[in-house]
Amino acid sequence: MMTDIIKDNEKRDKIRFISFIIPEFARSYKMNKQTAYRYLKTNGGLDFLFEHWWALHIDNPLYAVRDLYDVCSQNERTP
Repeated sequence: MMTDIIKDNEKRDKIRFISFIIPEFARSYKMNKQTAYRYLKTNGGLDFLFEHWWALHIDNPLYAVRDLYDVCSQNERTP
């Protein structure tokens, strides 16, 4: 039972952080939230975010946004 509580707390924290950082990314790069989400999804930022959210959430949000941008710019696909 205790492990269920821990897992639930971790899931809740993950959702809260992701729900916070995508709008922060959008605001930082002057995008609307949908455009930011699509940009992150297309260029590997969401994968990076889901994989490394634990490390990203303990740092300054500015650094997390910058890290997401760096990952996306390295993976950016030109149409």
